Amino acid sequence: MQRLVAATSRHVLIALLLAVALTACGKKGPPKPPEGEEVTYPRTYPTR
Repeated sequence: MQRLVAATSRHVLIALLLAVALTACGKKGPPKPPEGEEVTYPRTYPTR
């Protein structure tokens, strides 16, 4: 039983570390259009 708890704790720790590492890979700030392009967002979509 104790081995199961240790293995589960290890898996949870690894999952948390991976989540934190992947969260840090995101881009900072809002997206910006390329130089010379006009802003086309937010768009309004037609309703049916």
